[in-house]
Amino acid sequence: MNKINSGLSRRCLMAAALAAGLWATPAVLPAQATETIKMIAIDGYPARAMWVKEFSGFFIPRVNELLAKTGNYKIEWQEGYGGTIVKPRGVLEGIRLGLGDIGIVTTIFHSSKLPSQGISAVTPFISADARVVAKAVDEIAREFPQMAKELDAENQVYLATGVALDSYQLFSKTAINSLEDLKGKKVAGAGYNLRYLEGIEGAAGVRGGLPDFYNMLQTGVVDAAMLWPEAAKTFKIAEVAPFMLKADLGSVNTKTVTVNKDVWNKLPDEVKQVLQQVALEYRDRVAGIAMDEAAASLEAYKAGGGTVVEMSQEARAAWAKAMPNIAREWAQELDKAGAPGSQMLAAYIGKLKAAGMTPVRDWSAENMK
Repeated sequence: MNKINSGLSRRCLMAAALAAGLWATPAVLPAQATETIKMIAIDGYPARAMWVKEFSGFFIPRVNELLAKTGNYKIEWQEGYGGTIVKPRGVLEGIRLGLGDIGIVTTIFHSSKLPSQGISAVTPFISADARVVAKAVDEIAREFPQMAKELDAENQVYLATGVALDSYQLFSKTAINSLEDLKGKKVAGAGYNLRYLEGIEGAAGVRGGLPDFYNMLQTGVVDAAMLWPEAAKTFKIAEVAPFMLKADLGSVNTKTVTVNKDVWNKLPDEVKQVLQQVALEYRDRVAGIAMDEAAASLEAYKAGGGTVVEMSQEARAAWAKAMPNIAREWAQELDKAGAPGSQMLAAYIGKLKAAGMTPVRDWSAENMK
């Protein structure tokens, strides 16, 4: 009897010990280690530029926040802006070569390598709403593979399009009240927008970048520049160009967030998904800020000594009519290269119309001028 009880006792103790061990196992196992991924974020523009400020102050913290929810991965960021790694025109090449892992490409500098990115630049006088344009361009990028293909050729992966400006306006050293006042004037622009001057007798475009416009105006290299009120406030343009012609030339997608393709291919799916999600949030945030700051920036420009002249609808229509149909030219060049340029153009303008925009000139509905 005692032997039986003794055996039962031993078995009970062993079972209890085993159960205790099983229950204790989760508590004593080490937590899964967080994998650290190093990424270099670049832009050639200075940190005070709105889209750079938002990339550093919103995009990066938001990615960190979402990754922290699982704790599987974290990114150790190195940020290089304002020419510390690349100049404004050098972001595309910098990411291609691996000088940066992720960055903001100013696409208007690369019309030959990234022609499809010019879709909103070649369709002026339709929408001055950055939110509408950003969403429409990004939808085109996802519905048509052309934008992604062009970036793929540059060893990059497309994440999202950004629209950092509410609308191009004309800032000048002397008052410009009409198209006639542009005769003989040299006007700074960054890319496709230089073609807005074609058809205006005597007006000449001069290529430049936003950080250069102040000096170009101050030294007399140009008489005027095409930029937007938020940038005019940020770069103190009123000091050298105290007159603004409010022509509402339109919002333009000029910023695209991309990732080096080699880096992208090595990233875990969870990190890829977070970057894609936050890129869309960044797209909408930057466009929203552009619109929110538009009115305040205009008032700041005035407070800084600037005078604003509003262009009449008739004058805007005359300006649009004077231009060659650069949208059809753009579309047909893509068509010749085997890309669906005409389809993209029609789809894009259709999206703007569906959002309530009324074109001053319907570029897609015309034959080549």
